[in-house]
Amino acid sequence: MPLFAGSSLPRRLPPTALLPPAAMAAVDAAAAAAGQPTTTLMARAGFAVALCATRHFPPCRTLVLCGPGNNGGDGYVAAALLRARGWPVRIAALAPPRPGTAAAQAAAAWRGRTLAFTPAHAAAADLVIDAVFGAGLNQPLPSHVVQMLAPARRVLAIDVPSGLDGATGLPRGPVRAADHTITFARYKPGHFLLPGRDLCGALHLADIGIAPAVIDATRPDCFLNLPGLWTLPSLAPSGHKYSRGHVTILGGALLTGAARLAATAARAAGAGLVSIAATNAAMLYRATCDPGIMVADSPIEALLADARRQVWLCGPGLGAGHAATLLPRLIEAGKTIVADADALTACANSPESLRGVAVITPHAAEFARVFGEPTPDKLTAARAAASRTGAVTLLKGSDTLIVAPDGRAAINAAAPPTLATAGAGDVLAGIIAGLLGQGMSPFAAAAAAAWLHGRAAAHAGAHIMAEDIAPEIGDAWEEARAFFS
Repeated sequence: MPLFAGSSLPRRLPPTALLPPAAMAAVDAAAAAAGQPTTTLMARAGFAVALCATRHFPPCRTLVLCGPGNNGGDGYVAAALLRARGWPVRIAALAPPRPGTAAAQAAAAWRGRTLAFTPAHAAAADLVIDAVFGAGLNQPLPSHVVQMLAPARRVLAIDVPSGLDGATGLPRGPVRAADHTITFARYKPGHFLLPGRDLCGALHLADIGIAPAVIDATRPDCFLNLPGLWTLPSLAPSGHKYSRGHVTILGGALLTGAARLAATAARAAGAGLVSIAATNAAMLYRATCDPGIMVADSPIEALLADARRQVWLCGPGLGAGHAATLLPRLIEAGKTIVADADALTACANSPESLRGVAVITPHAAEFARVFGEPTPDKLTAARAAASRTGAVTLLKGSDTLIVAPDGRAAINAAAPPTLATAGAGDVLAGIIAGLLGQGMSPFAAAAAAAWLHGRAAAHAGAHIMAEDIAPEIGDAWEEARAFFS
């Protein structure tokens, strides 16, 4: 289950900035230069690891596997603290730390037993603390480390499970999944990108005293998608339905449910007025739409000439043929466009056809149709797509990515698995259009919509249909607002 996909949220949300390993290394160096030596940060990190162990495990036979770097140094500190509390702790070291380092000082302070780095010792322990390699490992995980971790019964990983790339969430060999993972200062992208998210188990973030200004100086460009990254629009006392945005959804004649789901979601997200443009199926929509959804059967030329119709959703249930004809006309008219579903299929192998669109919302198969099969590094692939099209790219999945053309990225951690149901994507597209209509920027609207979509689904219960999501958007909205006050 993603970190923020449960029925309730924690009272405090973590910082939104995500730091890949290179940025975290720069933060560590800057902190040291600002008067926070590595030994101090390592002592705090080790204390946080020991505290995490005592909170989530009873005193038990514990083996701390220490690598030669700072990750191993954290392990030495944690082992000493647990031993002082009476835990039966042993250490097995992959290699000694480099002399003169903070990790070497921590290793020299260890007064307990040190065992050989052999799998039998890991198998005999009740808990293994994985302090072998941190998130910055840039080579395949050595086979003897794989063999050492494989028989562990329960694992608490420091920073990331050894072998997991903290930037991409990709494993560098067979990674032993952790039961718990604790990291420091800020989460990393690999904690939330699949399969990294599943390999980390329960995630914990510890503040080790690095000043926020030191972190901000690295100019983070990847974020956890949470309130605070964006702010939802407020109602103006003098506002009216058109000031809250008129969203127009192109409706097809066959799969009418898609447009109706999107329209209902756009209204629930706060759009002042929502209409479905369905020249060839107006009577059908009038017979099936909710009373508050308008149906327009005027020629497309007349609808495009209406300056109040600025935000358009093109794709859900439209048919690829109609989308191929209508999408260029929307772009030429300078409208704010969300392109989804059939609009993406209409641009197969032609991403340049999406130039002028504000937001695109492909799932993995649609992404492959437009851009070709993505590389395993989804974040890099989504950034390339956003740059190529000039559109905010929302790559849907269990680890939905929202990426702006300038490279800013957000990873959504609020989507429960119940969203794997037909029509949920149409609802998401409608929420985005509704927020765009209220003046949010494309990146903020897409990110906020992904969060509201996931939280509404979490409130809707364990077994949901797409129709169940929109009625819960209001509660998700108020949930987000609680963190702004």
